[in-house]
Amino acid sequence: MKLFKLFGIVAVGYVSFVVAFDGVFLGYFQPKAENFGLPMIVITTRDASGDSSHRRVAGFEMDGKLYASAHHWPRGWYHNAVADPEVIVERDNEVADYVAVTVTGEEFERVARGFPLSFPVRFAMGFPPKRDILRLDPVTPKSER
Repeated sequence: MKLFKLFGIVAVGYVSFVVAFDGVFLGYFQPKAENFGLPMIVITTRDASGDSSHRRVAGFEMDGKLYASAHHWPRGWYHNAVADPEVIVERDNEVADYVAVTVTGEEFERVARGFPLSFPVRFAMGFPPKRDILRLDPVTPKSER
C-alpha cells in the first residue's frame, strides 16, 4: 500500500510539473530560448472569429525553408494556422506574411528526423502527442509578382 501511495505522490508531482512548465512557463510567459540555441519566431494567427493572437514557437530552417513545430500539449496556434493559413511571422526583428502549409509524408519524416525532440524535452512536456509541423512559405508581395 505504501508503494501505491508513493507512486501516486510521484505521479501527481510529475503532472503538476508538466502543467506548470508547459502551460504556465512556456504557454503564459513564452520565454525566449535563443540563449539555449533554439531559434524562435513569433507567429500571429487568427481564430474563427477573426481575433489574432501571437505565440512564440521554435522556428527552424531546413533546405532553405522555414518550419514551426507543434510539439506541446497546447496547440491552439497550430489549429488556427491550419484553419486560416495566412499568418504573420516575426523573425530576426523582421515581420512578413506567410502561408502555413501542413507537412506530411516524406517531408514530415525528413524534417522530424532533422529536428528530433530529445528525451529531456519530451519528459519536461509530459510526453505530448505526436508532433505536427508547418512549413511557412513566404508570401510574395503583389508588387513583385
